[in-house]
Amino acid sequence: MYQISTDLTIHNFYVPAGGDIPDIALNDKFDHKIKFIDEVSNWFLANRSKNDKIILVGDLNVAPLEHDVWSHKQLLNIVSHTPIEIEKLLNLQSSLGFVDVVRKFVPESEKLYSWWSYRNQDWKKSNRGRRLDHIWTTDPLAHLVCQQVIYKDARNFKLPSDHVPVMIEI
Repeated sequence: MYQISTDLTIHNFYVPAGGDIPDIALNDKFDHKIKFIDEVSNWFLANRSKNDKIILVGDLNVAPLEHDVWSHKQLLNIVSHTPIEIEKLLNLQSSLGFVDVVRKFVPESEKLYSWWSYRNQDWKKSNRGRRLDHIWTTDPLAHLVCQQVIYKDARNFKLPSDHVPVMIEI
């Protein structure tokens, strides 16, 4: 067990979903989402350092990697996995060199989801998920993360969310 110093900061984010049309000219919600991610990236660059002990968690509403979605090709024009969203989220991640600590334990070549649509009658059978919920740390904390868990079984609760809990142990 490690003692984490008091200079640890946790940022819990909700990135706006962005509506249904992945076009900033046609959809104000999507435009807002893209600008929000840029604003957060700029804020981190101006106010924090890669040496700070930071954990960023939350519903980032972007599945950036090919295996963070059930079908990379079919979802490239669907909000949450479009090239512009992926680019902006990866810019945010690189702003302070954030480490995707969940993917530290699950290779990028493996499917990994934290969200399944309510529209899907049998979410488990079709497994058409997306990884919209993330936990990142700055480099000074990344080596302290000893495990991650995505509680898929929470999707079977009597009144479940479409998202399931994502946790790490430090």
